[in-house]
Amino acid sequence: MARAEDKTILVVDDEPNVRQYLATVLEDAGFHVATASDGVEALEMIKQEMPDFISLDLIMPHKSGHKLLHELRRHKRWSRIPVLIVTAHAQDDLGKGDLQDLLDNCVMSGPGTYLEKPVNPLTYVRSIQRALGIEETDETADKINLKSELERSLRSATPEALRKALDALKQQGNA
Repeated sequence: MARAEDKTILVVDDEPNVRQYLATVLEDAGFHVATASDGVEALEMIKQEMPDFISLDLIMPHKSGHKLLHELRRHKRWSRIPVLIVTAHAQDDLGKGDLQDLLDNCVMSGPGTYLEKPVNPLTYVRSIQRALGIEETDETADKINLKSELERSLRSATPEALRKALDALKQQGNA
């Protein structure tokens, strides 16, 4: 069976915070991750080293995900790279037509071809694991869920609570 550690995912998104978030989620799940800020940069990276999977934003400057995906599908070798569209524009005028074009013209097909932002981290990882034939373990789910819960708690924690938590972690490290 395939392993996450053996796979490289190219995350393409023009928003730096989204790109970093998606990359971190994938790294936490064990994947190797490369990132690009638009379709032009992504295409250059693909020419250098073909990824095993592409997480692709739909609407970006310079070269949209829509245009990049059409270009990939016309290339014999690149056409086999599985792609997941991750977009905030599946239902609005900005991206709905492009997404529908990809689905109608069989550029993409099947379940799990796109996710709407904001993505659930576990749903995101599971979509990629399924596409790559990687076992969906409870360990991966636990790690992602615990990290999400911790991040939510940190955002709402008082400075006093953060100090206590940090002290407890330091004591655990010394035990």
